Amino acid sequence: MQPLTRRGFVGAAVAAGAAASVPESSHAKRRAGAQTADVIVIGAGFAGLAAARQIARAGRSVLVLEARDRVGGRALDVPLGGGAVTERGATFAGPTQDHILALAREVGVATYDTYDTGDNVYLNQGSRLTYPSDGPTGTAPPDPLIVAEITAAMTLLDEMSKEVPVDAPWTAPKAAEWDGQTLETWIEDHSVTERFRRLVPAVTRPVFGAEPRELSLLFVLFFIAASGNESNPGTFGRNFNTRDGAQMWRFRGGAAQITEIMARELDVRVSTPARRIVQTADGVTVECDGQSFTAVRAIVAIPPTLAGRLDYEPQLPAARDQLTQRMGQGTLTKITAIYDAPFWRARGLTGTAVSADGLVSATYDTSPERGGRGVIIGFVGGDNARAYERMSPREGRANVLSELATFFGPEAARPREFHDTRWTNERWTRGCPVAIAGPGTLLAYGDRTRPREGRVHFAGTETSTFWNGYMDGAVRSAKRAAAEVLRVR
Repeated sequence: MQPLTRRGFVGAAVAAGAAASVPESSHAKRRAGAQTADVIVIGAGFAGLAAARQIARAGRSVLVLEARDRVGGRALDVPLGGGAVTERGATFAGPTQDHILALAREVGVATYDTYDTGDNVYLNQGSRLTYPSDGPTGTAPPDPLIVAEITAAMTLLDEMSKEVPVDAPWTAPKAAEWDGQTLETWIEDHSVTERFRRLVPAVTRPVFGAEPRELSLLFVLFFIAASGNESNPGTFGRNFNTRDGAQMWRFRGGAAQITEIMARELDVRVSTPARRIVQTADGVTVECDGQSFTAVRAIVAIPPTLAGRLDYEPQLPAARDQLTQRMGQGTLTKITAIYDAPFWRARGLTGTAVSADGLVSATYDTSPERGGRGVIIGFVGGDNARAYERMSPREGRANVLSELATFFGPEAARPREFHDTRWTNERWTRGCPVAIAGPGTLLAYGDRTRPREGRVHFAGTETSTFWNGYMDGAVRSAKRAAAEVLRVR
């Protein structure tokens, strides 16, 4: 990932429109501060900061250790000038994502509607179709050749997901049967046309950063069940849709701004990667490069694959270690093309595209709320991301821009800026958007996802029951982990 100008804890505009920042000198002051606290949190993404914030507000002292030179984790904004930003990481929120929306309100960050006026674009087997964004299929394309297959598959998956408990999917009545196969094998048994089978990866690549063959069917059903809340069952469409779905709203000033505002309330040590956690009868010591920190308890709020790379003393139980070995991050590159203006809107297009052809599987319009630059983000995931990684930067950019031109017109081939955020190359993330489970993982090791190990607790979106893999899941996990810590001494 190409480095951006260091933002540190620079605060973007909040509701009143005023900008604030933490001066660089405060970093030095924090580094010279206490090396002990009641709780140490590892990771300054949404989960780590939200957990630390809750603990601090309960009157306990807390330190947050972050390996990067910034906060935000998988949220990363890029400035467009004039106070406007667009996102290279976490971007959207939607209905039933109550916890991230409540947090945004608490810190003074408003939401606004994702641009969704006009027609979406759909490509499959070389054919191009436009369709209304407010049609009966939502963001899913109403392909006349396979719309019956699309509807039948989505309906059946939704029904099956109702049998999967979000807090323990491995206890579902058919857990063994569903965890013993992949989404790909299920689709092969429930499809008629190659055209439909080609479309399925266009969903899994942006949502999971994975191919259907990499995903346990049970994991997919859990993911669907988790895309709701305590009052509303999850649905397949809610993950993928813009209107009434997970892409419905954006955060004014960018999603990463929420983490920057939280960080200003806390003692956060950036550029401080945790290496080792030592537990004793009295507490924990977290060893970093050349320094160590002690606390009564620790919360590890980083993706499972990174949590598994920490050295633990005493060694964690085998089941927990086996889980982190199997819960690898998805493979995803997010491209951002910035133009002088959102020219596609004049053509009656939303900026949303769904493609079963080429590298880019899905796009959205993430232009600033009040005019100015036009921005298209696109998702290159799974096998496509691996193919993109093998291309030279020039070849990869040329292929992506050629596809955007097919979607939206020749102007799309000439952006003023182009970014490809290769999350698999990011040292302290190692992939996006979420950790994925292949066949057998949830059944064998899923019950080790959330339980604490002695004085070490675990948070992160991958530990959430609802909206696993999303910002809302991260905040939910933070509240659960913080409550655990506050209940015990």
